[in-house]
Amino acid sequence: MNNKFDELAKGLAQSATRRVALKKFGVGLAGMALACFGLANKAEADKGGCRRRGRQCKSNSDCCSGNCYCGYYGRGGICC
Repeated sequence: MNNKFDELAKGLAQSATRRVALKKFGVGLAGMALACFGLANKAEADKGGCRRRGRQCKSNSDCCSGNCYCGYYGRGGICC
């Protein structure tokens, strides 16, 4: 266990060039942007036929979130 920690500490202590550091930083930012904007909408769309937040619903199974009747809208509810 101590050897693994020592190897990790040595790896973190080694210096990297600015070019390598900026590339890694850029890749991290791009990954965060994809995770925030791109993947969340696609995950909702893949549920097939479910209704997104703010749409009319009659039961929890109608909504992508599985949560209906957050507020009443006519005879049904609204997906939350």
